[in-house]
Amino acid sequence: MTNTKSGRKKAGPSQGERGFQFLRTNPRPDKPRQRGITEIRGPYYSVVGKRYLQDLFETMGAYVDSLKFGGGSFCLMPRKIVREINDLCHENEVTVSTGGFIEFVLAQGHEAVRNYIRECKELGFDTIEVSTGFITMPVDDSLRLVEQVQKSGLKAKPEIGIQFGAGGATPAAELQAEATRDPSSLLSLARRFLEAGVELIMIESEGITENTDPWRTDVPALLINELGTHNLMFEAADPEVFAWYIKNYGCDVNLFVDHSQIVQLECLRSGIWGTKSLWGRVLSYKENEK
Repeated sequence: MTNTKSGRKKAGPSQGERGFQFLRTNPRPDKPRQRGITEIRGPYYSVVGKRYLQDLFETMGAYVDSLKFGGGSFCLMPRKIVREINDLCHENEVTVSTGGFIEFVLAQGHEAVRNYIRECKELGFDTIEVSTGFITMPVDDSLRLVEQVQKSGLKAKPEIGIQFGAGGATPAAELQAEATRDPSSLLSLARRFLEAGVELIMIESEGITENTDPWRTDVPALLINELGTHNLMFEAADPEVFAWYIKNYGCDVNLFVDHSQIVQLECLRSGIWGTKSLWGRVLSYKENEK
């Protein structure tokens, strides 16, 4: 382990500690990173507790930037355990996000939203995801919600997409019956969030690379061409999807994947392994970076 500037110890192999130093890999900036950010899904499709996370951080902690709870799973867990999981993440320089559960909270009124934000802060969350995949809400209301989260001292991460009804593994047939949003409106919404001080925006995969054939590759292209990759994170919890993003936008694109995929993703980012179309082709060129 190595000491961080804050005095806390960082688990997992740093760039200076990993084995096989004689082999070249694409350099990764130290945490906290501003590019090449990887967020992993925590408890939802499978149980993810402290002991599992300890193993994950000891082996791959240097490459994990954020943990995202899914489906409001923290509501089913003892408060003590949620706090311990969040503390463990912080000990390993990993921030913690609520996921898009606020959609459920919004339906219960203003008081529930205030209590939700307060308890998220008490339990050690860093980020509240502001998602509206299942609901319809005016843009100005979403911006007010972002402001309320930011005033609490937490970060707001809006999740935006083109598919209405996205989230919760909704069957493709049901989504196809719903209309999709114009990508230009997505770009306009993203700009308003950035103007409001949001640092990172999550781009929902459904309707873009999930439950759609062919993929709507024009949507991430529009967003990246206009905004760059710095403030965008793309949901890519499928190996074919995160491989496509790296192939088209490089190893520094910000991605959200399942916790089980962190090794496979980092092999691609580092350039040491990949599919036939990517093997040996993922490169970076950075000076003064070890």
